[in-house]
Amino acid sequence: LLFVGVEYGIDIYTHHGEAIPVPNLLHKKFNDAKYILSGLGLDIEVSDTGYVRSLPPGCILAQNPPAGEHVKSGHIIYVTINASNSPMIPIPDVIDNCSLREAMAKLTAMGFRLGQPKYISGEQDWVYGILANGRQVHAGDKISVDTSLIIEVGDGNLPTSDSIDYGQDPFQEVQGTDPNVPSTEDASPANQNNSGN
Repeated sequence: LLFVGVEYGIDIYTHHGEAIPVPNLLHKKFNDAKYILSGLGLDIEVSDTGYVRSLPPGCILAQNPPAGEHVKSGHIIYVTINASNSPMIPIPDVIDNCSLREAMAKLTAMGFRLGQPKYISGEQDWVYGILANGRQVHAGDKISVDTSLIIEVGDGNLPTSDSIDYGQDPFQEVQGTDPNVPSTEDASPANQNNSGN
């Protein structure tokens, strides 16, 4: 009887045989998800935050365990919720370091929004700068992903200051000296008098 009682008590304590399916909480508001889980005897806890521009703040982006998995009563469901403010991300090192195509790929992969490129005098498709809200930004500057970035890119017309004039030879010919021939300084009268003395 003692053995049966202990085994029965352990089963009650560990909720043996109990299997509660985890509901799908994705894109639900946190308070709504908490209400749903409490009705099933489950708890909820925020483990991380993310940011999706198209979703409202506070909604659930991910959950662990996933929907459909069976857990016991009292189990904690960990969720990632959408941040209320857009994250600030540092500008990568793309200025004067890559082409327009490479810069656009890097910036969009990081979540930045891009406007129409601004073409300036310079090497074709080479990135010379980035504008955020009309001001120049540099690599490492933290900018909101909701801010539209304008890439300044070369239009293929180099400024005249960068052009090279091949019509004139910038080098001058210098006459060499023969070490066996005395220089004009050695042949001067003053030097000859000194040598006689």
